[in-house]
Amino acid sequence: MYTTISLPGVIKTEKTIQSKYLKRGVEVEIFAPDNLLGNEQLNLLLLNDGQDAAELQLQNTLNTLYGQNKIEPLVIVAVKTSDNRLQEYGVAGMPDFQNRGSRAQAYTDFIIKELIPFVQTAVEFPINGKRAFAGFSLGGLTAFDVAWNNDNYFDAVGVFSGSFWWRKKDLKDGYTDNDRILHQRIKDTKTKPDLKFWLMTGTEDELADRNKNYIIDSIDDTIDVIKELLKKGYKRPDDIAYYEMVGGKHELATWAKAMTPFLLWAFGKKNLF
Repeated sequence: MYTTISLPGVIKTEKTIQSKYLKRGVEVEIFAPDNLLGNEQLNLLLLNDGQDAAELQLQNTLNTLYGQNKIEPLVIVAVKTSDNRLQEYGVAGMPDFQNRGSRAQAYTDFIIKELIPFVQTAVEFPINGKRAFAGFSLGGLTAFDVAWNNDNYFDAVGVFSGSFWWRKKDLKDGYTDNDRILHQRIKDTKTKPDLKFWLMTGTEDELADRNKNYIIDSIDDTIDVIKELLKKGYKRPDDIAYYEMVGGKHELATWAKAMTPFLLWAFGKKNLF
């Protein structure tokens, strides 16, 4: 089942994948350039919370960047979530203190074993370029975790206001920073996944400041992810980009504005002339 809508520079195709891992139909929107010759390097971006693609102004952003000749040919697959989002998103095999994220491994299996093979057949030309996974809030945490554990499928990660606070112990139960699940995942990984990272927060992402250092938790948690990556041997700016948007909030309007810098970082044309 699908419908196709043609837009200047971009074709949007809507499809549904029946997933045996998630035990449901997963709706996706595929955005592809409409003027390919077939000999270009074609890149891929998987995007969590794809139901928000319209509010993120994804089509307009792509059309603008293509019109300005600023990005390489790119297929974006926006994966719509379900009512079970809080169980399907998270860190695979490591639910949080409320047992959220209990289906994160099934979501990972869907991405790797069902979605990626599907995309290769659904797109007219082969995906032969860079591959990235991105998301917002909890979807960003999930994108990071999936790519971190499957770097043979991905080259880069984009996280917009990531839920890096994801923790195994509640604040009222003696929480410490060592209870953050994704940070521990990075520490415990023996290898150094072959990835590059683009991490974004907004200065008005939230108000919480659990350690009373006058820095909101979303910034603290993101900076601490970067510190763990640096300990692994990643370098700034070659491997890690950090974008702190002044006035940025935990909302789609902020992430829509941040989409252009992310796409330029991940898929920008380096030599325009």
